Amino acid sequence: MNNKRVIISVTNDLTTDQRVKRLCDSLHDNGYDIILTGRKLPDSIPLTSRHYKTLQVKHWFNKGVLFYAEYNVRLLIFLLCTRFDILHSNDLDTLPANYIASRLKGKPVIYDAHEYFTGVPELINRHFKRKVWEIVENLIFPRLQYIITVNNSLARIYEEKYGKQVHVIRNVPVKTKNGNNLHPSFFGLPENKKLIILQGSGINRDRGAEEAVEAMHFVDDAVLVIAGRGDVIPELKNKVIKSRLSHKVIFISPMPYNELMCLTRLCDCGLSLDKDSNLNYRYSLPNKLFDYIMAGVPVIVSPMPETSNIVNKYNIGLIVNDHSPYEIAKKINTILTGKSKQGLSENLKKAAEDLNWENEVHILLNLYKTIN
Repeated sequence: MNNKRVIISVTNDLTTDQRVKRLCDSLHDNGYDIILTGRKLPDSIPLTSRHYKTLQVKHWFNKGVLFYAEYNVRLLIFLLCTRFDILHSNDLDTLPANYIASRLKGKPVIYDAHEYFTGVPELINRHFKRKVWEIVENLIFPRLQYIITVNNSLARIYEEKYGKQVHVIRNVPVKTKNGNNLHPSFFGLPENKKLIILQGSGINRDRGAEEAVEAMHFVDDAVLVIAGRGDVIPELKNKVIKSRLSHKVIFISPMPYNELMCLTRLCDCGLSLDKDSNLNYRYSLPNKLFDYIMAGVPVIVSPMPETSNIVNKYNIGLIVNDHSPYEIAKKINTILTGKSKQGLSENLKKAAEDLNWENEVHILLNLYKTIN
């Protein structure tokens, strides 16, 4: 057992970030002293007890440049006043404080890039803000020694841009059994309908949610369940009312991960429909895809390279040709009425045996072992 203290920082509220939870659990189980720090939002669900220390900090500002400035100043002060052996920085918005603290204290920092941050849609048309983050990345990235990201496409981008080795640790879930002890009524869902799910903590624009709702005009005897949060949710709710689809589309608020997986296992089809509107979405490999697989749910995905590669490799669902509502509905109807359900079910079981945290965690632990 080692006693190295690792401070892991994120800008979210800790409650729904399963990647970070798995990372913390695994490091704690291998003897590391973990402090996980994030923030507390007005709508944060209660944080379940963890085996390590967690800090949720309320901020004066919760968005925009003032938030990022406040967050990094507060984090830097905390890091400078706290003993640590390793810092683990999740995404570019936590990196300035982590990097400065690591240099001032002479301790290593691991950068964990969950996405192509400078290519996120929120920055596409905000040239000044994007330029600022590009400057931050260009200043710090070449000086980093330990770098992680979530898929091979992003690793190649960073390696080609900066000439640095990047380790890939995918957002795969912990292996679970497909038992389910919750009834559809627990979630307010009908018992006699097929269920289609679109889940996530980032149900935002350009992720196919709008078209998925419109697709329900062409899908019978089924309900679309939209579970989670995101900036497009209010727009979707208005669309559902105006389109008279309230009997076909149900919204479910964020919930603890174990409950969410119980909901997912009830469903007959899972959607992951990111559009090729920015580099971040083009090369995304969302958590929900792996959650669907672990739950034994056939998937429908957009033709992005990482998601379509998984679907083609394991033959676990269908790929849409475009984002028209009719095309999405056609694929949904094929899954719901298809005769190959048994074959898909077996393929999903095989995929779940490969795509789980137990098979991925050794990359993380081996990296940590190399750090003196």
